[in-house]
Amino acid sequence: MINDLCLAKFKFDMGGLDRGLWCSWPDTTEIYEGLTNCTFQVALRMECFWPNQIVDRFFMQIHRTYFHNCPLTGRLLHDPPIGILAPFIAVPVLVTLLMTALVVWRSKRTQGVL
Repeated sequence: MINDLCLAKFKFDMGGLDRGLWCSWPDTTEIYEGLTNCTFQVALRMECFWPNQIVDRFFMQIHRTYFHNCPLTGRLLHDPPIGILAPFIAVPVLVTLLMTALVVWRSKRTQGVL
């Protein structure tokens, strides 16, 4: 059912897209979401769980056919911008230095502690 109902539209949509754009997520996301939704609707109508082993095999075949040459760049995790990353690094370092200085300063002032 998935091949009959979902694959034909996906093939048609991907055929209308330039082959060089198959690896461009912004260009294929709508087509891919349509395929995902179609498989979900078929599973729902057939009262099957989704995702299931058949759907997994179906998507593996789709990826082998259409996305096997796509590079991982653009999908890999990247460090956040320095404006976000810097405070998460600077604050703990400064707190550690401040606490170290406070301990050293308090250890030199032993009188009046007792």
